[in-house]
Amino acid sequence: MSGKPIKNMEQFASVSGISRPTVSKYFNDPTSVRPSTRSRIESALERYDYRPNIYAINQNRRLTRNVGIIVPYLFDPFFAEIARSIERLCIEAGYRPILFNSHGDPATERENLDALSALKPAGALIAPLGRASDQGEIERFCEMVPTVLFDSNINGIAKAFVGSNNAQSIDLIVKHLCNTGEPPSLFEIETAPNPNANKRRDAYIAAMERLGHQPDLIQVKGEGWDFEEIGFLRGTEALRDRRFRTNTVLCSNDRLAIGLLAAAHECGLRVGKGGRYALRIAGHDDHPFSRFTCPSLTTVSQDYASISATSLETLMRVADLESENKERETTLFDGTLVVRQSA
Repeated sequence: MSGKPIKNMEQFASVSGISRPTVSKYFNDPTSVRPSTRSRIESALERYDYRPNIYAINQNRRLTRNVGIIVPYLFDPFFAEIARSIERLCIEAGYRPILFNSHGDPATERENLDALSALKPAGALIAPLGRASDQGEIERFCEMVPTVLFDSNINGIAKAFVGSNNAQSIDLIVKHLCNTGEPPSLFEIETAPNPNANKRRDAYIAAMERLGHQPDLIQVKGEGWDFEEIGFLRGTEALRDRRFRTNTVLCSNDRLAIGLLAAAHECGLRVGKGGRYALRIAGHDDHPFSRFTCPSLTTVSQDYASISATSLETLMRVADLESENKERETTLFDGTLVVRQSA
């Protein structure tokens, strides 16, 4: 017996010179590793007097089939698509997905966290409400359950975050709009529930200033997740009051843009590319319905497939028993410009 006490499996793997996955595999089933490797591990166990937490290992074996998924608003087609993709990937990998919808409500989000915690899942994938979330409750949940946040980031909470590179995607579409017509105004909800809106606003301002244009923020009142209605009602007012400085409008998300398209029609304004149109409108996300609007919506596509797959892959990695990742992981995916008829 030698050296300082070994506190966990990761330290044991390091001092014994055996890979962490191999050690984990041994403790789950000693017969699953080669006899020579098993002998090395057992010799190291005697030398370092390490005894794994068998209770935790047994608990882990019982829990590895359940993966919790919490989304803020399942009616939003973006979250519906992400949830559908994650569920399918879980099932294909042999896991049991359990989906919760927070309905845009902080109290429901807290109830979902409590309900999921009671089910003792192996891990959780959570897209928080954002501004309205009870961050203390989410943090407490993440201390008990290995968790990866996706789409909506809360700094310092959970083992990892997977989402979109808003700085890259907004810069991409602002550049396109400036190269093909008048520079865009930004149409957004003043206190949007999703924190991505703030990141997109900052990225818009940075892109406009870098290109030598004055940013033009059109911020409107609105509560909740009914973005299409807010876009229509507040957009109609903004168009009639001539609040947009140019004939090009970039909306902070596609659902808001869909509402603004309807507002433009209500005001008798033709939307599209070319001199015979009064207004250009663009969005962000590549909402599943954006190609069916009239005119079809120019936007930036988020990488749904990669966000879904990487969220689950990251969770499986960080949920490994006794894993001690020193740094919180952040993975961002670039957007892709999708040019359609609206701009």
